Amino acid sequence: MAIVKPFKALRPQAQLAKQVASRPYDVLSSSEAKTEAQGNPNSFLHITKSEIDLPDTTDVHSDAVYEQAKENLAAFMQRDILFRESKPCYYIYQLIMNGNSQTGLVGVSSVDDYENGIIKKHEFTRPEKEQDRINHIRISGAQTGNVFLAYRSNAALDDLIGKWKKTKSPVYDFTADDGIQHTVWIVNDDKTIQKISSVFEKEVPCTYIADGHHRAASAAKVRQSVSTEGAGYFLTTLFPSDQLHIMDYNRVVKDLNGLTPKSFVKELSKQFKVELVTKGAYRPGQPHEFGLYMDKNWYKLSAKPGTFTNDPIGILDVTVLQNNVFDKLLGIKDQRTDKRIDFVGGIRGLEELERRVDSGEMAAAFSIYPVSIDQLFNIADSGNVMPPKSTWFEPKLRDGLLTHLIDE
Repeated sequence: MAIVKPFKALRPQAQLAKQVASRPYDVLSSSEAKTEAQGNPNSFLHITKSEIDLPDTTDVHSDAVYEQAKENLAAFMQRDILFRESKPCYYIYQLIMNGNSQTGLVGVSSVDDYENGIIKKHEFTRPEKEQDRINHIRISGAQTGNVFLAYRSNAALDDLIGKWKKTKSPVYDFTADDGIQHTVWIVNDDKTIQKISSVFEKEVPCTYIADGHHRAASAAKVRQSVSTEGAGYFLTTLFPSDQLHIMDYNRVVKDLNGLTPKSFVKELSKQFKVELVTKGAYRPGQPHEFGLYMDKNWYKLSAKPGTFTNDPIGILDVTVLQNNVFDKLLGIKDQRTDKRIDFVGGIRGLEELERRVDSGEMAAAFSIYPVSIDQLFNIADSGNVMPPKSTWFEPKLRDGLLTHLIDE
């Protein structure tokens, strides 16, 4: 069963929460982070992307960057921008985007659970990305980034969290510049804390990493060299499966591997029913349908029988596309390493696909029907991993609102 515990969060003063809260470190480049933090000395980007306070020529993976993060974190605490909770608590974190609400529970999860498969994974990690977070956690002494976990919906947890939201006032409630509302409640009642921990221990057999594989893997490796009890746990926000929204994660390719648009369509027609779309961009309406944009035209592609299997990986649309288009027609064998392919998160819209093709940067774009949460669970339960860039979760949790220090 899953081990989830309360923790003494490092968090901002209420009146500074909106200034502190920042987008996750891994969705911003250094230059984007510098622009976003400009004029805001309280932005948590000074800690998660601390290279913004160093010369532009600085290697972002140098010790100087991690030491700067440690220095900036200490300064935030000294200036009383951030303070440490006096007792271990849980936190309820609600996000509202475009009128849709989802509510998670923030606590710390066990590194032992991660290593023993109680926390299930569905992606491979890259050593260089792990090492970056290992260095950041080890030198700063803080887990600044949330691991986004999912669990199969549980009525007892729904009831506990729902009642707390209805009867208590939030400690933070603000709408960020991108229009997403962030609301946080602190659960500091000992009986309620114990009830929440007990539900996980007795009724939740496992949790699933939705987003944050590198952060989780890095925390586990830090534990190998740091002996504090705090290093045995990592910062997580856990969401029930019935509240999660997975967006499409689309693809763009640089060339057609020597094919003309006309011959490419002809080759595609062997594995797909190809239809020209006469009105607007095409967003797939169901599994095994795809949109293709090239040469100023949108096409609807419908996979023919035999292009997919019914096993957890073979049924995924990203697999169908890889096997029948990228590998067979375009010669793209490994989406992780091939520089001819790039990925566009669904939050950017189909307009971004058109822009990148129309600019001449890319030759074609593919819109994909989103992976379902049940597909994610099935793959993780089977011990398999998804193809790269299969899921895009929105809205994103903000860094800086709740941080886990590993010094105790």
